[in-house]
Amino acid sequence: MKIYNSLTRKKEEFVPLEKGKVKMYACGITVSGEAHVGHGFQAILYDIFRKFLEKQGYAVTYARNYTDVDDKIIAKSRETGIPADKYAAMMIEKIDEVMRELDVDEPTLWLKATENIGNIISFIEDLIQKGHAYPASNGDVYFDVDSYPAYGQLSGRDKEDMLDGVRVENDDCKKNPYDFALWKAAKEGEIFWESPWGKGRPGWHIECSAMNRAAFGEQIDIHGGGRDLIFPHHENEIAQTEALTGKRFAKYWTHNGLIKVNGQKMSKSLGNSLLLEDLLAKYSNEAIKFALLSTGYRGDVNITDDLFPNAESHLVRFYTLIDGAETAFPGETGLYPEIDKKFDEAMSDDFNTALALSDLYGYFKEVSRYLAEHDSTARRMTNQIRATYSLLGLFKKDAKEYLAKYAPKEEIPAEVKQIADERFAARLAKDWAKSDELRERLKQLGYAVKDSKEGYTLSKI
Repeated sequence: MKIYNSLTRKKEEFVPLEKGKVKMYACGITVSGEAHVGHGFQAILYDIFRKFLEKQGYAVTYARNYTDVDDKIIAKSRETGIPADKYAAMMIEKIDEVMRELDVDEPTLWLKATENIGNIISFIEDLIQKGHAYPASNGDVYFDVDSYPAYGQLSGRDKEDMLDGVRVENDDCKKNPYDFALWKAAKEGEIFWESPWGKGRPGWHIECSAMNRAAFGEQIDIHGGGRDLIFPHHENEIAQTEALTGKRFAKYWTHNGLIKVNGQKMSKSLGNSLLLEDLLAKYSNEAIKFALLSTGYRGDVNITDDLFPNAESHLVRFYTLIDGAETAFPGETGLYPEIDKKFDEAMSDDFNTALALSDLYGYFKEVSRYLAEHDSTARRMTNQIRATYSLLGLFKKDAKEYLAKYAPKEEIPAEVKQIADERFAARLAKDWAKSDELRERLKQLGYAVKDSKEGYTLSKI
């Protein structure tokens, strides 16, 4: 099995630190707003990584964090009048709910910054003691970037360009403008915790390092997140952790691509953020996954107007064939192992979901042929597709229920609807002869009518 390592910029054979065990951490959501499709993409991916590693026989401990205190959350607290801790808890509950709708499993460990303040303070104290951090006159504590010569190894940045894109604050209090905050002194009215440096709260970068050390010790196998986190967040994590321990923090760094909307980077400032809640109101969670996973995880996903509708259309076609196979061969429980073998080959090459999904088109073409020949191989193939691709969150639903909900409803011509209405009126008037005559006309037009207490339904013959 090979994984692309962002640190070495190449695919490497996956060999965990401890045989048979994997420690994996993925940076989660800063809960200053609702979950958007980018959050969903990352959560789906690392859920899949964990499941595939488990399929390969590894015992995986997967940790994921919520950043539940930071500048954005404090700003939202001021805006809404809700205390920062209560606002964060409210948003976590809402995000958890939408992730359940997306059908993303819980990690092994949920980690929150506010539940690790003691670990964070201890980590900072150790950095100060080792000469890698310093308290400033304003009550902040900063990491001394010059004390860690390997800084920039992940992003490839040097000191001349490492300030690019990074907000620079309190330069007068720092040794160097590129030093970053480990602890921030609380301003008037802000949430705070007591510390050796006064009232304050953690900086963003320190929480992941401190929570990792508390949960896993000094080293982990896989650390992941979006590509936008490489600098400064993950670069800073490496610096503060390795400066403290003297050991390589994560053996493999993995980064997923970004979400674009019609070619533009998705962002609140551009007003093109797509909330998961809105997508789930329009499309099945399987269609959302199919669309997002059809691009290799390291590539950017470009969401066009037809991305999700096309994904839903493909799944309707696939579920139609699954329904056909399950209806034609109800007692067949056999499998088709070749499908699982090819899936494992694709996923073992850096979790290549795009290749695994592209194979489905050929499989379902074969299913269609076997159905036409009334060959039970069709059912064995769909049984295996369900068993194998459930790891990606696909084909987990009852076929008939899926089709009833997501298959496009055929528009009934106005002429047919008018005849059906006339027949219903004739029935209410107990004009049975006219009712039968109009039923026959409907049949000639290719429609069957079924009466009920509420009225009637029409269906194509």
